[in-house]
Amino acid sequence: MKRIALAAIIAVVVVNLVAIPALADGPTKQAGKSNIGHLYLHEKNPDTWDIIGKDMDGAWGKMKYNLSCDEFSFVFNGHDLEPGESYSLIYYPDPWPGSGLMSLGTAVANEEGNVHIKASVATGDLPAEYDENDGAKIWLTLSGDVDSTSEPTSMIGWNPTEYLFEHDLINYDSCDEGVEISTASLGRPDKPGRPDSPGKSNERGNPNK
Repeated sequence: MKRIALAAIIAVVVVNLVAIPALADGPTKQAGKSNIGHLYLHEKNPDTWDIIGKDMDGAWGKMKYNLSCDEFSFVFNGHDLEPGESYSLIYYPDPWPGSGLMSLGTAVANEEGNVHIKASVATGDLPAEYDENDGAKIWLTLSGDVDSTSEPTSMIGWNPTEYLFEHDLINYDSCDEGVEISTASLGRPDKPGRPDSPGKSNERGNPNK
């Protein structure tokens, strides 16, 4: 993946993208009748927002997460990323620049381009009340493009060819209206177990609905 410079039209592009229904393998889904959900993240072409499949050397990842209650607990494995690069898994709320985004975890890609991030985060309900979307966007971004220490937190860079975008929006019920927002992360650079491949996709995926 090649980086592109931050452009003045970021806000317009991010807010006005139109989502196309998912047709590829590996959409967000509940595991049977359990409290577990599965979400695929994909590298996408920022000009068309088509998924760049594995057959085109596209990067991808899969997140397993709790659908409700307790904290937002998840395990994420990303593949075919840039070795040595630091990545952050985030919840991104619209509009740009994602004020109030949440950093869910950070990890450095190992020499094979894999990242493993596992955490339990007190996020409250997702999407948050201040989000313009009906569901939550989960992105894997370059750590340097996210300011997770200032108030409010937000995106400070835009290199979409370096990111993974959600296959679908997700919803999470915290079961606790009084929860305080906090962040946590746990990443290791060793090679994670490889989840099922999302396979070839012809979907015109878009990180925004």
